[in-house]
Amino acid sequence: MVKELDATKLRYTCDPAIFDFETSAELEPLDHIIGQKRAIAALKLGLGIKDAKNRYNIYVAGGPGTGKMSAVEYFLSHVSKDEPRPPDLCYVHNFDNPYSPRYLELPAGMGCQLRTDMEHLIVRLKRDIPKVFESDEFKARSKKINERHSEKRAKLLEEMESKSREHGFAIQRTPIGINTLPLHKKGEPLSQEEYEALSEEERAKILERQGEVQTLIQESLQEITRVEEEREDEIKKLAKEAVLFMIEPHFNQLKGRYGELDKVATFLENVKADIVEHLEGFKGGGNQGTKTVPFPFPIPQADPFKRYYVNVLVDNSPTEGAPVIVEQNATYTNLFGSIERRVQMGVAITDFSMIKPGSLHRANGGYLVLNANNLFRVGLSWEALKIAIKRREIRIEDPLQMLGYSTTEGLKPEPIPFRMKVIIIGSPQIYELLHYYDEDFPKLFSVKSDFGTEMERTPEHEQEIARFLRARCQEDESLLPFDANGVAKIVEYSSELACDQKKLSCQFGNLTSIVKEASYWARIEESPYVTGEHVRRALKERDDRRNRIEEKIREMIARDQILVDTEGAKTGQVNGLAIVQFGNYAFGKPSRITATVHTGKGGIVDIEREAELGGHTHTKGIMILKGFLGERFAREKPLSLSASLAFEQSYSMIDGDSASSTELYALLSSLADLPIKQGIAVTGSVNQKGEIQPIGGVNEKIEGFFKVCQAKGLTGEQGVLIPVQNVDNLMLSEEVVEAVDKGEFHIYPVSTVEEGIEILAGVPAGTLKADGTFPEGTVFARIATRLEQIRKVLKEEAEKEEEKEKSA
Repeated sequence: MVKELDATKLRYTCDPAIFDFETSAELEPLDHIIGQKRAIAALKLGLGIKDAKNRYNIYVAGGPGTGKMSAVEYFLSHVSKDEPRPPDLCYVHNFDNPYSPRYLELPAGMGCQLRTDMEHLIVRLKRDIPKVFESDEFKARSKKINERHSEKRAKLLEEMESKSREHGFAIQRTPIGINTLPLHKKGEPLSQEEYEALSEEERAKILERQGEVQTLIQESLQEITRVEEEREDEIKKLAKEAVLFMIEPHFNQLKGRYGELDKVATFLENVKADIVEHLEGFKGGGNQGTKTVPFPFPIPQADPFKRYYVNVLVDNSPTEGAPVIVEQNATYTNLFGSIERRVQMGVAITDFSMIKPGSLHRANGGYLVLNANNLFRVGLSWEALKIAIKRREIRIEDPLQMLGYSTTEGLKPEPIPFRMKVIIIGSPQIYELLHYYDEDFPKLFSVKSDFGTEMERTPEHEQEIARFLRARCQEDESLLPFDANGVAKIVEYSSELACDQKKLSCQFGNLTSIVKEASYWARIEESPYVTGEHVRRALKERDDRRNRIEEKIREMIARDQILVDTEGAKTGQVNGLAIVQFGNYAFGKPSRITATVHTGKGGIVDIEREAELGGHTHTKGIMILKGFLGERFAREKPLSLSASLAFEQSYSMIDGDSASSTELYALLSSLADLPIKQGIAVTGSVNQKGEIQPIGGVNEKIEGFFKVCQAKGLTGEQGVLIPVQNVDNLMLSEEVVEAVDKGEFHIYPVSTVEEGIEILAGVPAGTLKADGTFPEGTVFARIATRLEQIRKVLKEEAEKEEEKEKSA
């Protein structure tokens, strides 16, 4: 005989006396993650292994509301404090190849210092270099060089004129060239009339000598040009020596500060060399101005000194320990940075100063946390991230180039070494898909940190929940402290979320929501702290906001628009229980399940399946019923019957096997022609041996039927049959518990079909005797008799058909 459950078994009640405080404000805030030992151990392993090939990255898997992100952030914030700060990252001009800027790594804080030092240096040089050219010593030495080369030039010109006269020509210098004039024997130039009066032979000789003179002039001019080049070279050499002498102390000072950094020292040497080679930009004090051109507006000129500056990509001076970067929008540019462009006169231009950092740059040397849902929504981001991990370098590229499209020529910055742990947070389903379909994923993310949704209900965990509430109140000053009763109700709610009296939920996001709402109602009532009543009100108000559709369905049942009987008894009709889910709210809904049996060989017809409204699992449950009936009633004789099963007033897809025992009870009732108590609803699946199996959503199903009975009137005879294995899952509302305690409602845990049918029909099921029959008057005896009657009728009909065929 099945014994109904006592009210004390329907819900775990937390005793406020276990908490030794007046309010949670007296407690120390929770300073660790509770209930996730396995996940934390995996995180420690993944973070502790420093693999040169970057294979021990971490995927954090868990259901929604388990606090994965908060836990990871909390854990990393503590782990990262003990690790060294990574260097600053900078990009500078590449003097050998301007299209490939070079990166610099400097100790944290020195990147901005180098940028400031270079800016100050250029300001000083723009002021001091022109002074070098204006100094008396430079002018005097320049004058000597100019005078010396002027003398050489004059001497060369004299020699050229002298040799020309020896050939009978005078030289006339003009702004556009040198003319040669033939001379008389007296040394005077021939006039045009005199030249034309000469004989052909004399003019031919003059032209011949003129060609020799032109050659002489060309040789002399080349020598003069060489002398001029020597002069310019000596002036430039003098300028370089003078400027180098002036700037050397400035660069020596910078080398003293940054000399131990090889790449910085090389950069400084390149800057010094480039300044010496491009002194023209400094002669005017660095004032470039704008060119006057035939346009209605001046054209801005590029800053010639920009190539000496430093683009600080990442400044780690304010960072404590290793950086922890959480990127919520993992687009390609947000991850890898970008190269901006400026449009000038219709042309897009760029340089190293327009390189912008991404999350990978900011997280380098630390930890990068990504959300799986967001990361995999942008396929390019995931592919680029894999390449970066495998190559162990962060490369800033144009996204179009990553996709294989041709683009205009642009910068290709030198790649930065990849030194970080990547942590992806997502669902277990995404993890399984990646593990199965992406061959790179298991290699690059070798550690899975699996966050569970529940933990054991122990005194330690209950006390830690109280400290968890204290921590939330400390983080949010608007939250009021909780008294012991309030904490106890939160602990009970945690068990409700876990759907288990022996477990507590790890869905701390849901707990925090109720904490905030309970604190709100406490403030409304001007209470100094949150009590158990405030938590009750928060839960009730939350359900009231969500249960509009549930109330509408219940109203339709009460008005008999949806047919559900909660009193009396009917043959072949049982109330089954199903879960209806709308977003984050689920409730139980009773459904009338009917069965009819008639003579025939059609077997059991599932109307839902025939109408294509039944899922695969539901179909499996129907097939199990055939196995049960065959095992019970057709061991020696064939099972002959025609029966149909239906969910009445069901117009949508049905799946799952939690109603298979309900369908079996309806079928047994119809076969035995025994009425079933309509005040008792049923849930639970069944196997071929008649054992009742556990199901999910037991609390919602019971509470849903209870509310329907309440709406139609409690009689004291109503209740629910549940699998005995689900007793520990009961965390029923206090209203249901109170009704059971008063005897107005009943919960029956059953383990076999026999136990269930006895409660529903009020008749013993019957045990198979040695002769293969069942005791008289039992449910199974009535069923066996009915099946035998069907077999006889079918046999008689078959014999008649056979006689007709013979006579024909």
